[in-house]
Amino acid sequence: MRVILIQNVPGLGKIDDIKEASEGYSRNFLFAKNLAIPATAKALQEVEARRNRQVKDLEQDLRGQQSLADKLDGFEINIKEKVSASGALYASVGPQKISEMLAKSGFKIDKNQIIIKPVKEVGEYKATIKFAHGLEAEIIVNVIKL
Repeated sequence: MRVILIQNVPGLGKIDDIKEASEGYSRNFLFAKNLAIPATAKALQEVEARRNRQVKDLEQDLRGQQSLADKLDGFEINIKEKVSASGALYASVGPQKISEMLAKSGFKIDKNQIIIKPVKEVGEYKATIKFAHGLEAEIIVNVIKL
């Protein structure tokens, strides 16, 4: 009997998978626990429509992420920090500070997306921003004496 899974079932499959299961297993377990529904023509059409929507949504998300990555690639931000007499920063510059500066420039980037070692001296540094779908952008961070 063909069934469409409406929940993840360990050992059988994931949501929206179309699987072959014995009639007893389907009726006594999968249907009884609302884990699956019979694979009727109407249900199969609904699954296909849902998959098509998901593909379109993923493509749209990819285009948006690609556009943002293109805008950010090579983007420069300047961060002014207090410096000690020896030339070291009082507070290191890390992903949190960079995220805040990017937000001021109109880019909403989570600090967890930014890859950079903590900056402890004045200078120019490169940071990598990781996006979904394996995309990356590299920005330039200029740490300037206040």
